[in-house]
Amino acid sequence: MQASFPFMPYTAVIMKSPAHGERLKALRKAANLSQRELAAQIGETHTNVAYWETSGNLPRSDVLLPMAQALGVSVEELLGAPKPKASGAPAGKARQLFAAVNQLPRRQQNKIVDVVAALLRAG
Repeated sequence: MQASFPFMPYTAVIMKSPAHGERLKALRKAANLSQRELAAQIGETHTNVAYWETSGNLPRSDVLLPMAQALGVSVEELLGAPKPKASGAPAGKARQLFAAVNQLPRRQQNKIVDVVAALLRAG
């Protein structure tokens, strides 16, 4: 029966582990987010984020997807599965900004692309 399921079920990784908190903290820092910024993005308090990072307890299942999206990772990676191949898409604040730019009219998007391209050439 276990062979039918390619991924480890959530209940198998729900046990308390310091590695969970360390991984969450590392992912948050890699996304260049403070505990307060992450908490605001996922609709939680910063004290909950601090608790998950220090205790090693995992967040509730309804928080996992928004948290993974805010950190720019998959839920599987958030739970400790190996990182999938890089997609080339930006993560963290850059991903959020480019998502917002994507909602602008095409003319404004082109202006932003021109500015970013000029910055990259100069850098």
